[in-house]
Amino acid sequence: QNSPLVQRKMAEGIFGAISLKGRLPVSVHAQFPVNSGMDMASLGRLGYSIPERVGMVSEFLSDVDTLVQQGLDSLMYPGAQVLIARRGKVVYNKTFGSATGNEGDTLTSDHLYDLASLTKILATLPLIMKMEEEGSIGLSSTFQELIPEYAESDLKDVTVLKALSHYGRLPSWIAFYLDTLNKKGQPSSSFYRSQPMEGYSIKVSDGLYLTDAYKDSIYNRIGRQELKSNRYRYSDVAYYVFKKYIEDTYGSSLDKLSQDFLYKRLGASKTTYNPLEKFSREIIVPSEVDNYYRHRVVQGYVHDMGAAMQGGVGGHAGLFSNANDVAKIMQMYLQGGYYGGERFLRARTVERFNKCYFCHKEVRRGVGFDKPQLKLHGPTCGCVSPKSFGHSGFTGTYTWADPEAELVYVFLSNRTYPSATNRLLVKSELRTRIQQVIYDSLID
Repeated sequence: QNSPLVQRKMAEGIFGAISLKGRLPVSVHAQFPVNSGMDMASLGRLGYSIPERVGMVSEFLSDVDTLVQQGLDSLMYPGAQVLIARRGKVVYNKTFGSATGNEGDTLTSDHLYDLASLTKILATLPLIMKMEEEGSIGLSSTFQELIPEYAESDLKDVTVLKALSHYGRLPSWIAFYLDTLNKKGQPSSSFYRSQPMEGYSIKVSDGLYLTDAYKDSIYNRIGRQELKSNRYRYSDVAYYVFKKYIEDTYGSSLDKLSQDFLYKRLGASKTTYNPLEKFSREIIVPSEVDNYYRHRVVQGYVHDMGAAMQGGVGGHAGLFSNANDVAKIMQMYLQGGYYGGERFLRARTVERFNKCYFCHKEVRRGVGFDKPQLKLHGPTCGCVSPKSFGHSGFTGTYTWADPEAELVYVFLSNRTYPSATNRLLVKSELRTRIQQVIYDSLID
């Protein structure tokens, strides 16, 4: 059944005005599904085209402009980047608004956003998937196998599969930072120094360095957690465990591992943890005016407090990027682990993780990936295929890919600036309303 928007566009005669001739040839590249639309010369890299060449209607996509502008006018966010790709071709890549809401802070496609929980599927998950291929982790592996110190804890029998599916009975999150504040709500001198010195090398933000000993405190506290009721509960906690296991296994940091395994080879040159080490502050959008922990504008440092206390490198948060780079990683997944002439993951690995194992328990999540809702409301427009997958982020980010429609959609914003209490974007469901428009634009 066509949506009201489709019905309106059909009444306007849009379909009749479009020539369907001259479409891109269907790929015959052996690496891809027959209907992938990739040409062999591209080696599976994203290219650029016009909507009509990939079975979409340009005039429909103009409604995306309208919706994003409505978000700006309603003060849902200072600015946003929106990208849409189909059949390996970017057909829409625009920026709106500014970095801060001030007219002088012009936003470009090169600006970097704090991706928040998109980090889970763009940094930690691909490494877990690779480790699963190598046999160094399994979906049935338990937390006590990953971290032997947890052998006597409540967490000992939590499996990788359940944890990644957010069905592991773990707490949603732990506010580690609260225990490090003094009675005035300021960072306590018992835990912090204003400059790096021996034993205080974890940089939380400008002029704020956390004691190195706190790393062990984080994992000790996780180990003391009690399991919650046996139901769906979205949780960041498992990604602390996965980060530690990944780093211990490879003897290297998560940021370096993800850079070497994925971003460098993929050509995702704007994707990084701790972006101030590589980019100027001016092209990194601020995420909040923090008046509860760091007491400054958070810009170039991760917004998430737990990731900040890990030196900006969290398994659940910390990654910065732009819409174009996010689309490259999602396209790699869409192509079964292949991109730019390189195979990053086996197709069957991507398929194994892009699966809902607990739908019968009313848990929609895949293994790390978010999946379409099982009921009326959820993380998508309800118009996507069951094979689709993606994730959203606290700072106002969202990405979704659909193998059946051959679509990649990226929406990046800093809705948390100047204050994370601004939930207008979330309440409006604007990101999924845009998604509906994208699907309404499809003509084949």
